[in-house]
Amino acid sequence: MKRNKLVFFITLFVVVAFSIISGNKVIAQSAANQKLVMVTSADYPPYEFRQTATGDEIIGFDVDIAKYITKELGKQLEIRDTDFNGIIPALQSRRADFAMAGMTPTAERKKNVDFSDIYYEAKNTIVAPKGSNLKSPEALAGKTVGVQLGSTQEKAAQEFKNVKLRSLNRTAEIIQEVKSKRINAAIIEDTIARGFINNNPDLEFNTVPNVGEAGSAIAFPKGSDLVDDFNGVLAQMQQNGEIERLVKKWFENNGKETAATQTISDSGFGFGKIAPSIPYIIDGIRVTLLFTALSAFLGFIWGVILSLFKISTIKPLQWFGTAYTSVFRGTPLLLQIALVYYATPQITGYNIPALLAGVITFTLNSGAYISETIRAGILAVDKGQREAALSLGIPYKPMMQDIILPQGLKNILPALVNESIALLKDSALVSTIGVADLLRRAQIVGAEKYIYFEPLLFAGVVYYLLVMSLTWGGYALERRLQRSS
Repeated sequence: MKRNKLVFFITLFVVVAFSIISGNKVIAQSAANQKLVMVTSADYPPYEFRQTATGDEIIGFDVDIAKYITKELGKQLEIRDTDFNGIIPALQSRRADFAMAGMTPTAERKKNVDFSDIYYEAKNTIVAPKGSNLKSPEALAGKTVGVQLGSTQEKAAQEFKNVKLRSLNRTAEIIQEVKSKRINAAIIEDTIARGFINNNPDLEFNTVPNVGEAGSAIAFPKGSDLVDDFNGVLAQMQQNGEIERLVKKWFENNGKETAATQTISDSGFGFGKIAPSIPYIIDGIRVTLLFTALSAFLGFIWGVILSLFKISTIKPLQWFGTAYTSVFRGTPLLLQIALVYYATPQITGYNIPALLAGVITFTLNSGAYISETIRAGILAVDKGQREAALSLGIPYKPMMQDIILPQGLKNILPALVNESIALLKDSALVSTIGVADLLRRAQIVGAEKYIYFEPLLFAGVVYYLLVMSLTWGGYALERRLQRSS
């Protein structure tokens, strides 16, 4: 009876959790529908960022333009957040109808996506420590320079002579590298540089001439019929002064109601700046724990099945279990996440939600590792237990379920707790596909406040407390099992 209740509650938990995941999914719609989905990288103020002190809404220059255009077209706007280097894959897999992220229409990008007309042109700057005298491309000779991966600044910096480039995912990471003196300078847009300089008085920036392609445009999937419609509204915005008004609002008046570019008095730690956004970061614990619980539970079930395959006398099952484990242990987890998230829509036509893609990937991956642990636990059970069960005429399935597996699991409990801890920490990888977990929210706050170290340090403390709680829970369960044996 107790076992039936346990199965019922576990099933209910899985159904409710997957309902929550499915309810949060964003599906890119065609132009014929009432909703248009925009993909962006909301860590690039003032173009797009989150105002975390008052909520979770993505705001900024690009967002205001997108709202104006979709309203003029009689459509509803839905915004999806991801890493900058995941924007073009999102368009290619038809996850979104268009993208805005201060993106320049380079020749390479045009091979993969279509672009609108240019709606704004910014200038590149060299950001460096004060007094470094790095004011021109020539002054960067022999220096290490940071750029954002996949950006036009990266391409422009490749034209500088005798410069060693270091490409990172986020602008805030590049600025932190400059502050920690691991790189000599960074190449970023002037509109972004101003915010960082205002909040980091130990830095300075100098404008340099643009090299090659310049300007921001809206990106679309290849062959999209939205390009002409968007160009028409952009031309209207240029004529009626709307673009100029938004430029003044975001690049001169700091968004008016926002405090994204509030200046601090020194270059030390700015924990006071992130205090209003701490509830936003902490809310990521809910997503992190939901993801970890689902992945651990489903990974354990799948691991048990794989372990039984490996000890089976049926050769095809043995071969499958061994080959499966080899593949998932032999390839990077980050690669597996990207393949599941971006390839699923192209292969199946199903626009899989980011959190669900993460759960599936971690289930498949952790199952491979757990299967080896469980197999070792099963083989560690004394052979006499199996022989006694067989001599009593107990069938194989009840024997494994009621005799062998319980003893094996008791032996491997510390290893399972260790795998759960690793799963909790590795869950931060889902931030790369836009899941608003604990780490992603800390990165968003850092981008909004133009600081990097403080929100990540706070997230690290929260992760540590979660891991310690899981560790103590594992110790308590282990002691209870030892007393009951």
